[in-house]
Amino acid sequence: MASFKIEGGHKLNGTITPQGAKNEVLQILCAVLLTPEKVIVNNVPDIIDVNKLIFILGELGVKIEKLGSNSYSFQADELKLEYLESENFKRDGSSLRGSIMIVGPLLARFGKGYIPRPGGDKIGRRRLDTHFEGFIRLGAKFRYNKEEHFYGVEAEELFGTDMLLDEASVTGTANILMASVLATGTTTIYNAACEPYIQQLCKMLNSMGANITGVGSNLLVINGVDSLGGCEHRVLPDMIEIGSWIGVAVMTKSELTIKDVSWENLGQIPNVFRKLGIQFEKRGDDIYIPEQDSYEIQNYIDGSVLTVADAPWPGFTPDLLSIVLVIATQAKGTVLIHQKMFESRLFFVDKLIDMGAKVILCDPHRATVIGHNFQSALKATTMTSPDIRAGISLLIAALSAKGTSTIHNIEQIDRGYENIEARLKSIGAKIERVA
Repeated sequence: MASFKIEGGHKLNGTITPQGAKNEVLQILCAVLLTPEKVIVNNVPDIIDVNKLIFILGELGVKIEKLGSNSYSFQADELKLEYLESENFKRDGSSLRGSIMIVGPLLARFGKGYIPRPGGDKIGRRRLDTHFEGFIRLGAKFRYNKEEHFYGVEAEELFGTDMLLDEASVTGTANILMASVLATGTTTIYNAACEPYIQQLCKMLNSMGANITGVGSNLLVINGVDSLGGCEHRVLPDMIEIGSWIGVAVMTKSELTIKDVSWENLGQIPNVFRKLGIQFEKRGDDIYIPEQDSYEIQNYIDGSVLTVADAPWPGFTPDLLSIVLVIATQAKGTVLIHQKMFESRLFFVDKLIDMGAKVILCDPHRATVIGHNFQSALKATTMTSPDIRAGISLLIAALSAKGTSTIHNIEQIDRGYENIEARLKSIGAKIERVA
């Protein structure tokens, strides 16, 4: 199992271009199953979770051609559907939560879709009910093998219907959306997720010949079509990685430029970082972060302590709360972090407390952070990455800490961040990958 050794306390400088959005591309890659024609996808990040899904698609019979460092063509014209009931698929699919999204397109095009209980981050319960309730509403029959933890849906034909999702699940919305584009009649999805990832999927599907309206809202209307064709699609820059690079800059008091960030798709992210006292400028479509020796958390107008909480889009993304928490450890002031959407994402704070951070874990969902204002540097330590976002947060803490830190289980970081140590080295970080 690989580890990172990080010598902290060094200022960085330079320019970073964010990778393609992990959460978008997992949906986009599943959508290639909806057509026998060729689909070209650009700005695909070279990360473990995406590469696992590409491998699964290849095993399923999708013809895959790598066109460049981050571009691929996919053609699903001769699929091997027997793979879905094989032991190999049970093993491959269970290691990746994103694999759940192949079910909707397969159900729509072939009348059946199967999936083992998917893996992914250990961040509390992440229900699949929304996905399968949506498929059932479209007319599919559901079955579940308890012994093998294997799910299946089958239908001779899907029919449009009105549905109100029990939660605004991003992957659930994507899956139901992909199932309904080939259904007979009209489907309305209310309380749909409306993240940029879903908007991008809708735009791609429409370019393939789908008929989806309401894009960007929580009410999607899908008029079913007989078939979809090929297209070319470019994945947005990863807003979570953009937030991570902001964290790297401010915690190391560094000057950094983040290129081509797609400002119009960042939502609340700039506002939240400004409330933490962080200075940055919009330069064209870039973010310029100047060297900053101190940043002060704003209180509310009445003087009470700021709360940063996650919420479905257009609220603040839960994937950046751990970054905000780490940044707050060296801010001037106090902030309450409220993780509403997942149960176990704050449990990495004990590592920060070991490093000298002043964090009070109130319960599994809330933590109060009292910032050091850089009066006391974090201390280097040895730690283990529990999930993707906590892993990058610990890495940011290590970059600012005095001494040399070790982070184990860095495969978790590799699942979501492309070639992270080389990119950090390019701006002056002292980081090494060790076996």
